[in-house]
Amino acid sequence: MKFAVIVFPGSNCDRDMYHSVKHVLGMEADLVWYENSNLENYDAILLPGGFSYGDYLRSGAIASASNVMQQVKAHVDAGKPVLGVCNGFQILLEAGLLPGAMLPNENLSFMCHHEALAVANDATRFTTNFKKGEVIHLPIAHGEGNYFTDDETLSELKKNNQIVFAYENNPNGSAADIAGIINSEGNVLGMMPHPERAVEKLLGSDDGTRLFQSLIENWRDTYAVNA
Repeated sequence: MKFAVIVFPGSNCDRDMYHSVKHVLGMEADLVWYENSNLENYDAILLPGGFSYGDYLRSGAIASASNVMQQVKAHVDAGKPVLGVCNGFQILLEAGLLPGAMLPNENLSFMCHHEALAVANDATRFTTNFKKGEVIHLPIAHGEGNYFTDDETLSELKKNNQIVFAYENNPNGSAADIAGIINSEGNVLGMMPHPERAVEKLLGSDDGTRLFQSLIENWRDTYAVNA
């Protein structure tokens, strides 16, 4: 399985993401500069955290309009997986690949610490190595992680089981304690906590490893069937 880690001006978690899939999981991976991108030969796309374009206008807004996102959308339309973490989640929202928007944290402060999350959906291609209701620990690092959407969309997310991770102790005011959601087709996951910063116990948790393992194992199963 080959991963593309998209790098925008201001990305600062790209190396963490690359290290996770390349050196911890042993997969092929490239850091792909957004201007020189050709994503046709990649099996999965990772949008890392950071402050793309300095978070001017709104977090992720400028990056969402970059040319590379047209390739990301084509990748999504082809049914291939995309994971957006923190700023990557914000970019997915701004690009319309996931519903909703991000507001500043309720306390109007940047927060950087570990959070307990409940696994709300263990049936996605990103979460089959977890158990529904299981509590895991991943770090957060954001100033605009307060997920918001209208009541109708929130009802649809709940009805369609698109809420994947929920905060145990909501740190930012997110609607329905949402920490991560998936699209209706099941191949785009956006989440504010950082699984790539929790792949080695030395870092305080290795719970994030199972997310990448789930994605890799499900890809292999699909590839084996289609081969």
